Amino acid sequence: MVVDTRKTIDFEQGWSEINAGVEEFKLFLEGVKEKPESATVNMSLYTIVYNMCTQKTPNDHSKNLYVRYQQIFDDYIHASVLPALKDTHDEFFLRKFVHCWKNHKLMVRWMKKIFNYLDRYYVVRYNLVDLQAVGVDAFKSTVYEEVKGKARDAVLAQMEKDREGEIVDTDLLRDTLAIFQEVGMGSMEAYENDFEVYMLQSTQKYYRKCATAWIAEDTTPDYLRKAEARLLEEEVRVDKYLHVEGKSNLLREADATLLQEYEMRLLEKPDSGLFVLLSDERTEDINRMFRLFSRLPEGLEPMAKVFKAYIEEKGSDLIRQLDTANAQKSNKDAADHTFIKKAISLHDTFTGIVNGSLDSAPLFHKALREAFESFFNKTVSGRSVPELMALFADAILRKGGASKLAEDDMDGTLDKVVKFLAYISDRDMFAEFYRKKLARRLLYSTSCGEDAEKGMLTRLKQQCGQQYTSKMEGMVQDLQIAREKELDFRSWLDRKNTSLPVDMNVTVLTTGYWPSYKVLEMELPEKMVESLECFSKFHEETAKSRRLTWQLGLGSVHLKATFGKSYELILSPVQAGVLLSFDTLSQDTLSFQQLMDTMKIPQDDLSRSLHSLCLGKYKLLLKSTPEKKILTTDSFSINNKFVDRARRIRVPLPPVDDRRKVHEEVDKDRKHAVDAAIVRIMKSRKTLSHSDLMGEVITQLQRAFHPDVKVIKKSIEGLIDREYIERDSSKTQTYKYIA
Repeated sequence: MVVDTRKTIDFEQGWSEINAGVEEFKLFLEGVKEKPESATVNMSLYTIVYNMCTQKTPNDHSKNLYVRYQQIFDDYIHASVLPALKDTHDEFFLRKFVHCWKNHKLMVRWMKKIFNYLDRYYVVRYNLVDLQAVGVDAFKSTVYEEVKGKARDAVLAQMEKDREGEIVDTDLLRDTLAIFQEVGMGSMEAYENDFEVYMLQSTQKYYRKCATAWIAEDTTPDYLRKAEARLLEEEVRVDKYLHVEGKSNLLREADATLLQEYEMRLLEKPDSGLFVLLSDERTEDINRMFRLFSRLPEGLEPMAKVFKAYIEEKGSDLIRQLDTANAQKSNKDAADHTFIKKAISLHDTFTGIVNGSLDSAPLFHKALREAFESFFNKTVSGRSVPELMALFADAILRKGGASKLAEDDMDGTLDKVVKFLAYISDRDMFAEFYRKKLARRLLYSTSCGEDAEKGMLTRLKQQCGQQYTSKMEGMVQDLQIAREKELDFRSWLDRKNTSLPVDMNVTVLTTGYWPSYKVLEMELPEKMVESLECFSKFHEETAKSRRLTWQLGLGSVHLKATFGKSYELILSPVQAGVLLSFDTLSQDTLSFQQLMDTMKIPQDDLSRSLHSLCLGKYKLLLKSTPEKKILTTDSFSINNKFVDRARRIRVPLPPVDDRRKVHEEVDKDRKHAVDAAIVRIMKSRKTLSHSDLMGEVITQLQRAFHPDVKVIKKSIEGLIDREYIERDSSKTQTYKYIA
């Protein structure tokens, strides 16, 4: 059996010894005593507390010690701390405040050691506030609550000096703000409610004053440079003495005040806004604007709208320039090509800005796309942009058209033209115009090369799909097969031991691939007819299943003529027929009617050819009247005084405006495409409402063109009449597929 032989300690007796040790420690805190109590003394005091807490009831003094522990802090604060803070202000107050808090923390730590047994057992057993929290709360409830407003104002005053560029003690500010954090004992509530809220208000007030002055005096780039510098300073300020968790709130407030409130004014400043920055290609300033506005919630949307508006304005300028050039009757083709060249240059410029200064942001790629779509789908000087694109591509791919471009430049230019297809809604219109031009290049051997043509078709296929280029690829393949057939024809002639009265080359084409052409009916010279009949016989022997139709209007004739000196003339069959008629009829002068009767040709075709021979660049014939057009009453004679330095002359026909025909063919193809889409959808879905059918048809066809709603409705009615679909008897707005 163990007997406790310790002497019972009276509470007041024990407390007097503990209090003596506390007073000694206070002297150390106040600087009167250089060193704190020794470990031996501390252990002695701990032992007294231990004994007083472990005595049996009624001598267990734990409760009284807990109360006296609190009383020690209250007495110390009222006696030493509050008086020390009372008469100090500003920076001196902050220094004293920090000093008092550091001393208080030392005292709490020392007292907690002395009363450790009380904390470990009595506090835990009765679920009381632990001694650390009691000590901190004593300071918070008495000192902090008393002076927090004074401390906050002093810190904010120092922050404003810091913002104004004055030197401040950042360590002092950091230590002061640490008090706002530490009195929360793990909670940021005191810091947020007692300091941060007011600091954000102060920040807003300060930067509103700055922004008001800057917006009135500075250009947009200068304003943004100052704003960027201030925002960087705020980030540094957080790192130096503000709490890191409040960084986002501070920067958000600064962003809102400096940037969000003035964003539209900065973007639209007439002398330095985004329009001016884009016009001058000031990429660094544009990038700074992008970086700063990207800090704001949805801050880039206004910038993207202004960016889009600027590009649309530049596009409208291009259209106006083209209209002006055509109104002045300048070279129309050159003006059309200039439009596409400038559009490419414009696109390159803004693509570079988006990928560089605007960090490839999707919002600006979208703005760029929508801006180009807005003016690329307008009528430009009476023409559509798809037509201008086709003409431009044709000019590059013709012989000599790319002479000023290196191969890489030509490929790069064609790449950009094809990319423009993403911006036009009528891609089928481009395809038809391009196919017409491709056909002319292939048939008249004016293409700059087969590799270039195939490369262009590959680009189109990648951009628009296999079906988009199927006919064009068929045309290129057709010519390869035609060349092989020409060789077979020569071999056939050798086997038959036959020679042609008139040497000729025949290109056999597949009707489905090529554009439709008007069949030219005319009386050919007898020797030409014999040559054609010879080829027809060869064709019947080698390809009986394929019917041969002669397209004389697409052919050319090489004719030797003498006008003082000999020339080789490259003519259309009609032009050649006109000149040969003078030899055939052995007359020096022929009337319009005589030529018509001899050649058995329509009046329009004859007039067009005579115009080229009489009124064109090479005046091989003379007409009887001075009018600048061909009259049916005119007579024509050989121009014996014709002279030209070239020996080989190609006499061009007057250009035919086939744009109307192209539009008619496109409209016809669109109607078929709409019919096919409706049948395809209904066959798959069986039953569908009117609105859903309209939506699906538009979705399916919009890759090639944007179908007209009226055309779709008309097609639906037509398919009902032809019994492909029918209306639901119970729901008139619902259609059913008829198998």
